Amino acid sequence: MIPGARLSESFGQPTADVEPGAWADALAAARDEGYTFFDWLTGVDEPPDAFAVVAHVFDPEAMRHLLIRTRVPREDPRLPSVTGIFRGADWHERETYEMFGVIFEGHPDLRPLLLPDGFEGHPLRKDFVLAARVAKVWPGAKEPGESGHGAPSRRRLLPPGVPADWGQDA
Repeated sequence: MIPGARLSESFGQPTADVEPGAWADALAAARDEGYTFFDWLTGVDEPPDAFAVVAHVFDPEAMRHLLIRTRVPREDPRLPSVTGIFRGADWHERETYEMFGVIFEGHPDLRPLLLPDGFEGHPLRKDFVLAARVAKVWPGAKEPGESGHGAPSRRRLLPPGVPADWGQDA
């Protein structure tokens, strides 16, 4: 099947785990074996040391699914782009770059896709602080007192790294 892959099953689907250096070769081998439909690619934050990158491909003739996974180090999260193998990987790699900071080397246009210009950080990393919920009360609150109306709320939890008095009325 895929050279150098460790085969297993994950969530009921066949899964091929490969080293980062074999990422592009694994996807090319899958394509050559009939997995011609590129469905999706995403990142998964696995603190403290790595990000997993997962791609799902599909063989429409045999109706087979395959997950291909690898792990890249948090300090230097890089993989070769697979846009030359599957054109459909373009936006998925851009989104994974933007949301997790994984760099896809050789990507033809690795620029932000979803976030506003000037946005700093990677919001799907588990260490990213969602400060807006602390600075401004969320208007769609469901807990009593969370919207500033009604009974007092339970203890409010602050995201890690946010000072206790941040966002408080003076």
